[in-house]
Amino acid sequence: MRLLIVGPLSGQFGAASKIAIQNGAKVAHVNTVSDALVQLRAGRGADLAMVDVKLDIGDFVTQLISEHINLEVVACGVGNDTDAAVRAIKGGAKEYVPLPPDPELIAAVLKAVADDDTDLLFRDQRMHAVMKLADQIAPSNACIMITGESGTGKEVMARHIHQKSRRSDKAFVAVNCAAIPDNLLESELFGHEKGAFTGAVTRRVGKFEEADGGTLLLDEISEMDIRLQAKLLRAIQEREIDRVGGSKPVKVDIRVIATSNRDLAEEVRQGNFREDLLYRLNVVNLVLPPLRERLEDVALLADHFVRKYAEANAVPPRPLSTAALSVLKRHGWPGNVRELENTMHRAVLLATEDEIEEMAIVLPDGSRPAAAHSPIAVAAATTGGPAASPAMDDEDAEAANLVGRTVAEVERQLILETLDHCLGNRTHAANILGISIRTLRNKLKAYTEEGISVPGPGEMRRYAV
Repeated sequence: MRLLIVGPLSGQFGAASKIAIQNGAKVAHVNTVSDALVQLRAGRGADLAMVDVKLDIGDFVTQLISEHINLEVVACGVGNDTDAAVRAIKGGAKEYVPLPPDPELIAAVLKAVADDDTDLLFRDQRMHAVMKLADQIAPSNACIMITGESGTGKEVMARHIHQKSRRSDKAFVAVNCAAIPDNLLESELFGHEKGAFTGAVTRRVGKFEEADGGTLLLDEISEMDIRLQAKLLRAIQEREIDRVGGSKPVKVDIRVIATSNRDLAEEVRQGNFREDLLYRLNVVNLVLPPLRERLEDVALLADHFVRKYAEANAVPPRPLSTAALSVLKRHGWPGNVRELENTMHRAVLLATEDEIEEMAIVLPDGSRPAAAHSPIAVAAATTGGPAASPAMDDEDAEAANLVGRTVAEVERQLILETLDHCLGNRTHAANILGISIRTLRNKLKAYTEEGISVPGPGEMRRYAV
C-alpha cells in the first residue's frame, strides 16, 4: 500500500502518518496539491492520497482525471466539520476522515483500498491446478499471459502473482488498454515530454517507468492498436522505452503480465495482433475457467459476497437457502464472478426473511437466473412466439426458434440483449460478446441509424428484434 499525504505534516496529520506506517503503508509526503501532481507525473505513484480538506480537492481530482492518473482520494480535516466533509465529497473525495485520527478508522480505510478486488477464493479442483501453476511461476521474471472470459478474475490473479513474486515490495501498476483511447494510450504507457503534443503542458512519466522494479499489468491487451504493439514489443525485449517527444531511451526493470478475454491466436490469424508480441508475452499462459465450470466455487463465493455486502450496508448477514443456492448453481453466469458479486449484493438488499430466499436472486433486468439463459425462454420472450414443446431438448428448441431468421437479425438480438444485461455498459458488453469495443460501437451506430433504440450507460430496456 502506497500512501501519499498531501498537507502540512504536523500535528494530527503527522499522527495519521504514523498510524498508516504502523499498518504497513509506505508513506510519502508533499505539502500542496501542485507538489502532489509533480510527484505523480514523475512516476512516484500511490494507491491512496490523504488530502488536507483545506486544499482544493475538487481541482486535484479534476486534474487527476484529465491526466488519467488513477488514485483514490480521501479528505482529512480537524474536527467533525460537516460542511468541510460535504465540500470534499462533492469535490470528488471518496471519504472524509476526521482528525484527530482514529487508528481503527485509518486502518479500515487502508484495508478497504488494499483489499479492493484482491479476494482470490476457490475450492474447485480446476482452480487448484491453475493456482498451483501460478504459485510455481510467480517468483520468476517471465512474462505471463492470463486468459479467460470477462469477470473470471484475471486482474485478481495478476495481483496474486505480484504478491508472490520477488517484486512484491515494489509497485503493481495496472493499465486497462480497453478504457484508454488509442491516441492517449501511447503516452499513458511510455510518458511524454513537455510540448510533445497539444495539451502536453508538462513532462509526464508513463506506466512503464512508474512500475520500474515492480509489475506492469496490461489488462485486455487485445484492444491495443496494432501499430502501438510494435513499440510495446521493443520495450519488452529491450527493457527500455522512448517517451513521446523524447530524445533518448529510458531503461526500465519490470515484469509484464497481460490479460485477454479473446483467443489471441485467432486475433493473430485475423491480423489484429502481432504474432511476435504474442510469443514474447505468452511465456506462460494461465487459463481461468469460467464460473459455470467451477460449480464448487459458486457457493463459496456467494457466501463471501453476502457477508461482504451485509457488512458494507449495515444489515444482518443471512445464510443462503437451499433453493437460492440451487438457483445460483443452475445459472450460466455469462459475467462470471463479477456478475455473481453484483447479484449477491442485490440479494442482500432485497432479502426479507431469515434466509436469502430464491425470490431475492434477481438479475439487473428483473429476470430470474434459473430461466434467464434458457434458449426456450429467451426465444419466447424476444420473438413473442410460443415456447417450444417440453419434449424438445434445449438444442432442438434453440434451432427451432432460429429457423427463418437471418444471421443479421440473430446477431442484432444477441448484441442488444447483452447490452441490456450490462445496463448499457459498452465495455462489459463487448467483453461478454468477445468482440472489440470498436466493433460494438460500429454495430450500435448502425442500429441507431436504422431507428432501433440503443440504451446509454445505466439504461435498461427489453427488445423485440
